[in-house]
Amino acid sequence: MKVAWVYASGGADTIRNTTQMQCNPVVVGGVLYGVSAGSQAFALDAATGRELWKTAFTDETFSMTSRGVTHWTDGKASRIFFAYGAYLYSLDARTGKPVASFGNGGKINLKDGLSRPGADDYVISNTPGVIYRNLIIMGTRVSENAPALPGDIRAYDVQTGRLIWTFRTVPRPGEYGYNTWPKDGYKHVGAANNWMGMAIDRNRGIVYAPTGSAAFDFYGGNRPGANLFANCLLALDAATGKRLWHYQTVHHDIWDRDIPAPPNLFTVTQTGPDGRLRRIDAVSVLSKQGFLFVFDRVTGKPLFPIEERAFPASDIPGEQAWPTQPIPLKPAPFTRQGFTEKDINPYLSAEDREQVRAELRLAKTGGPFLPLGRERTVFFPGTDGGPQWGGAAVDENSILYVPAKENPVYSSLKEAPAGQVVVASITGKKLYEVNCGSCHGVAREGSHDGAYPSLLNVASRQSEPSVHQLLSKGRGMMPAFTHLKEAERKAIVDFLFGKESSVAAEAHPARTTVPYTHTGYNRWYDAKGYPVSRPPWGTLTAINMNTGTHLWQVPLGEYPELTAKGILPTGTDNYGGPVVTKGGLLFIAASRDEKIRAIDRQTGQILWQAPLPAAGYATPSTYSVNGKQYIVIACGGGKLRTKSGDKYMAFALP
Repeated sequence: MKVAWVYASGGADTIRNTTQMQCNPVVVGGVLYGVSAGSQAFALDAATGRELWKTAFTDETFSMTSRGVTHWTDGKASRIFFAYGAYLYSLDARTGKPVASFGNGGKINLKDGLSRPGADDYVISNTPGVIYRNLIIMGTRVSENAPALPGDIRAYDVQTGRLIWTFRTVPRPGEYGYNTWPKDGYKHVGAANNWMGMAIDRNRGIVYAPTGSAAFDFYGGNRPGANLFANCLLALDAATGKRLWHYQTVHHDIWDRDIPAPPNLFTVTQTGPDGRLRRIDAVSVLSKQGFLFVFDRVTGKPLFPIEERAFPASDIPGEQAWPTQPIPLKPAPFTRQGFTEKDINPYLSAEDREQVRAELRLAKTGGPFLPLGRERTVFFPGTDGGPQWGGAAVDENSILYVPAKENPVYSSLKEAPAGQVVVASITGKKLYEVNCGSCHGVAREGSHDGAYPSLLNVASRQSEPSVHQLLSKGRGMMPAFTHLKEAERKAIVDFLFGKESSVAAEAHPARTTVPYTHTGYNRWYDAKGYPVSRPPWGTLTAINMNTGTHLWQVPLGEYPELTAKGILPTGTDNYGGPVVTKGGLLFIAASRDEKIRAIDRQTGQILWQAPLPAAGYATPSTYSVNGKQYIVIACGGGKLRTKSGDKYMAFALP
């Protein structure tokens, strides 16, 4: 294949490499709709890449990196629904202009209806909603700290923006699941939100909505119980929001083990009790742990056995870890399930191997669902997976293809100053440690893989007003710190810019607080930037969903410098999903080596690959115009210390 066209979408930060594009474009009637590196929606001629329109929103809010838009038509009008920060816009698909009859001048505020005493006001949507008739069904991203807003799932009228129904993921008195939380838990516990997207069976009128963990992610002493409907696959009546069935993949999550991607819908063939073959419409979801849960789409009955297994109790005062967790017996996990001494990278130097071995002997490690303690606790796969938000693809033969990564991450819990995570401490340094240190490091060193940048010498890269704005509005992966008062944010900025500053310690009885914070998402790499675990570090797995058996697994991505030394491809960290075609191919970018690949669906063999101007941490789209087929990928980079970009690149046969 050759490059058919390239579109520069604009907005990339190529100096600090902080922007990303994770968009899976939508193509309708020869027009491609996507989102730029600068978080603007656009439309292109899908055959040439010529820009037809692009928004220029300048609202005083930063949006998250967007994963795409939603298209709706009734055969006459045609609309694009696009989330920019907390706002959901309805745009005329032909012009890109807001549709004045929708909400307030073409937009609705997704914060409306979610506020409550003691919570922050951080709400955005970075994943497109789904359409059912005249409804758009939306999830949101909220904070992952203790004062997070609730993760309600809501449906709006596509014509007017009027709220039609709400499903509360943290139930209220009288609602199913209320008794799985402490009394009045809905008043002080938030999140359990759908940030990863949904799938819809329009013929049956069922929307399948996964959810993430309740906040705070790593301590649940303030929310004893199983915590429905956090970490659930929800099957809801798309017209009313009524719960039809649910399955909880993690009980009382204290590991941030959200369902990481939208569900897959497909049909399997299995042998029934009478010995006859039967076709069953199925829905599946992934877990960050590398599990695959598969259900009858209508009844919610598991199509393969799932076993409740006992796991260790927590040694943190006040924490009541749930005694069991559900483990699918089939399909087998598509990632390894623990990091022990035998899993140390054999290519490390003898000295480095011994250091890793010594640190492992002092850590909690070796399996899933080990509650965080004060000592180092190892997640394997890491805190973000395993599989990522790009999810899996399923072909016409019910073969599922899932990319994943296998890198160890470690963390621990520590007491928050004054027993609180969100209340002001005396100094800007203390405020930084409590609110920023878990991501950027207590010493401001950042994470080794660049996911969280170093804040050392920040004055050489940022102005004080820009950091103030970042704390109050958020940007990229970083949420707005709206739970802090202005004086508290100022004290943090003063600390980052080398000034001594403090604020009076205050009691905030309305605020939600917890007595612990965690010590960060510490990706465990060696000094050269390679994971300390044995390869593969990134994989692509094919699973027959009719039988639940693995067909093949291959490394996804490579480090060219290691390959040049004669080391077989190791796979790399990856973000983004695959797309399959009926011609027997799978297309995927995702890897940090900045390539896109065509892979034989039967064998996993690479048939074609091409370099990209920046890494394609997104899911490709395939489409045809006038009988010619194209593959397009958003090349945004900006993660894993790779450069940022703004290009969309389309490929086709000559």
